[in-house]
Amino acid sequence: MKSLLLIALAAGLSGCTTLGNVQPWEKGTLARSEMTFGDGHMFTRFDDHIYTSREASSGGAGVGGGGCGCN
Repeated sequence: MKSLLLIALAAGLSGCTTLGNVQPWEKGTLARSEMTFGDGHMFTRFDDHIYTSREASSGGAGVGGGGCGCN
């Protein structure tokens, strides 16, 4: 049983050694906006607006109004 585990571990680790450097043309798919972890530009802007309105700071993300939350 121990030798089977050792063989499986060696096979798994040998698969990781073949990973090379990622070429620039291979990064194109991962660099697309759909592949990011964020929820999107509009959600981020809306979230920033709510945060700045509640914190009574200078207003929300490019719209007029003060810290009260009114536009």
